Amino acid sequence: MGKGGGCVPSKNKPLPVADETPTHSAQPPSLPASHHETGPDAPPREAPANASSVPSAAKLKIFIVFYSMYGHVEGLAKRLKRGVDGVDGVQGVLYRVPETLPIGVLNQMRAPRKDQTIQEIAPADLAAADGLLFGFPTRYGSMAAQMKAFFDSTGNLWKEQKLAGKPAGFFVSTGTQGGGQETTAWTAITQLAHHGMLFVPVGYTFGPGMFKMDSIRGGSPYGAGVFAGDGTREPSETELALAEHQGKYMAAVVKRLAQS
Repeated sequence: MGKGGGCVPSKNKPLPVADETPTHSAQPPSLPASHHETGPDAPPREAPANASSVPSAAKLKIFIVFYSMYGHVEGLAKRLKRGVDGVDGVQGVLYRVPETLPIGVLNQMRAPRKDQTIQEIAPADLAAADGLLFGFPTRYGSMAAQMKAFFDSTGNLWKEQKLAGKPAGFFVSTGTQGGGQETTAWTAITQLAHHGMLFVPVGYTFGPGMFKMDSIRGGSPYGAGVFAGDGTREPSETELALAEHQGKYMAAVVKRLAQS
């Protein structure tokens, strides 16, 4: 039906139930005071657990912001970060968007626990990024409600056009081959347009890997992608390699724009 991103839990092995511990850190990542709604005298916010030890001022930052229920999108996000980090002077930072489903519902859906080393992002934090990569599973050819709820909460950023001019891209997960590998990203472009962000598709820069027909492969010119199937399928190396390439490609674009 087009629902994907690990929409169906694994049939072959049990999954741990969702952790009731809130995933939102009491101390979100440190940002310049101008990017917060708090006053200039507010205490500094701590760096996220997944941040590099290199001083924040030394590198351009690409925020990899995602929602993943069963882990397929999260797997792509981590490989994207590897690609971003492979470009000198650029750092990828992983964030997840807040969950909107109650713990009881997640338990019934057998959703696994969230990776506690990846903290939730607040809408205002987006303004500190030099580039953005958004990842989400599909729901009938569009982004999952959790990611849409996050975009809906960025009204203050839109009002002040804090994200205008920032390069951004997408990566997705679907349950079937016709489930929205292209349309999920395509329909999400409207979010970037209203913020004035610059959509950066990966195109066919992945080279021969984009033309392989000998195996199942997610991903499209719009961005990296993975097929989740019934939830038991793991990302192929080709899918992960495309994600890593997209991270490198976005990092190069962000670096070039920063130097212009």
